[in-house]
Amino acid sequence: MRPFPLMLFAAGKGTRMGALTANCPKPLIKVASKPLIDHALNLAAAARARPIVVNTHYLGDQIVAHLSHLPIAVSAEDDLLLETGGGLRKALPLLQSSPVMTLNSDAVWTGQNPLLQLSQHWDDSRMDALLLLAAPGNARGHTGQGDFLMDDQGRLVRAKGAPGLVYLGAQILRTDRLAEISEQIFSLNLLWDRLIASGRVFGLVHQGGWCDVGRPEGIAEAEALLAGARA
Repeated sequence: MRPFPLMLFAAGKGTRMGALTANCPKPLIKVASKPLIDHALNLAAAARARPIVVNTHYLGDQIVAHLSHLPIAVSAEDDLLLETGGGLRKALPLLQSSPVMTLNSDAVWTGQNPLLQLSQHWDDSRMDALLLLAAPGNARGHTGQGDFLMDDQGRLVRAKGAPGLVYLGAQILRTDRLAEISEQIFSLNLLWDRLIASGRVFGLVHQGGWCDVGRPEGIAEAEALLAGARA
């Protein structure tokens, strides 16, 4: 199994967390006595991801200090928060090659390692993106009907209001076409739509549990998920 570079998104302001992020960046909020970003880094280590790049913005100096003992590169967005697409494009010189894995730092997982699942199912010949997904009922902390519809070959299209599968914040993605996008600040949704039009975006359903930790109540829900997996 080949190793992939990993972009770990950790630059968000965490405003939905309210007072919890007044003096602490969301990636350092603890779930089951461990900072969220450490949960993500454990997944990365098990998947042998390298190099690993973390982007920072809000209270980024705390994240840098937390990571200082690890061989991890930091892509600082001190002056301007670039969103996922702009942040990934800025980090490309540190990631060194394409395709790359990306992982959000504000969720916890149970079951099979999401990054290993993706790397085991990646197909260079037909994929520009492979997104990890779940049915809405299996996506704890998520609100809404879902993001994508998947055909029997695994190919994705936008759900466009129909009940669909939820994107869980983990993927493998070719980065070449990021250069086509003129905006400095943009979401990866913009790139996905271009790749979907080419029929080269695929999905994979996560074999395990997942919980978004975007709001304060998500902490207890995530800890319950992890405790249930250990029981």
